[in-house]
Amino acid sequence: MTNSVELVESFWDQVWNAHNPQAADDFVVEDFVITNAGVRIEGRENFKTWIQALLDQVDCLRLEVVETFQNHDGSRVASRWHVHGRNNGVLGTEPDGRPISFSGTAVWEIEDGKLVHNHVERASWELRQRLDAA
Repeated sequence: MTNSVELVESFWDQVWNAHNPQAADDFVVEDFVITNAGVRIEGRENFKTWIQALLDQVDCLRLEVVETFQNHDGSRVASRWHVHGRNNGVLGTEPDGRPISFSGTAVWEIEDGKLVHNHVERASWELRQRLDAA
């Protein structure tokens, strides 16, 4: 049985927590797809650009894994997480350096030890409400 949890958690650490979108090359297939809030971003290079854009909007980004588990054959992984950092214009807001945090869930499809598709939902609405309220 493949340990796909280890693969996903290594991705979180080496890409997001290391602030290194280029490390995605080691984890995802060339035609990788991420579906974020119903929007598809296709291709590894576009995915790395998307990662960098979020890193640019959240200074000192740190992704904390809450829990991760896989199905019986390791072809699907689900992960709940929290992101912490400082606002540098996330969701189009004024970059004011305030501490921010939001939660999310990712469901991954995995084939032959590589990440193929990621379905992500994050608590953007709640984050935007908190940022607008201040």
